[in-house]
Amino acid sequence: MACKIERVVTPSGFVVFRVSGRIDREYAEVLQELIENEKTAEARVALDLIEVTVVSLEAVRALTVAEANGIELRNCPAYVREWISQVRKCGLRE
Repeated sequence: MACKIERVVTPSGFVVFRVSGRIDREYAEVLQELIENEKTAEARVALDLIEVTVVSLEAVRALTVAEANGIELRNCPAYVREWISQVRKCGLRE
């Protein structure tokens, strides 16, 4: 399954991108663009990763940077969370 990204605005004003499937380099770039397009002074953005099945190293790096920039990662699979922790420890950047 390829990656699917759905934009949802919650009643509390969060813009949530529900991501499902595989996140590779191409879709990591798409997510970065979507996040950039939502940035405003009061923007609250989250990524819901509950249906993510596979991520590439590029995707993990992009998620690490997004989280460091205040993007909430919701329902992040344990293996992705662990990989993000390892990327932070090693200091890998995009």
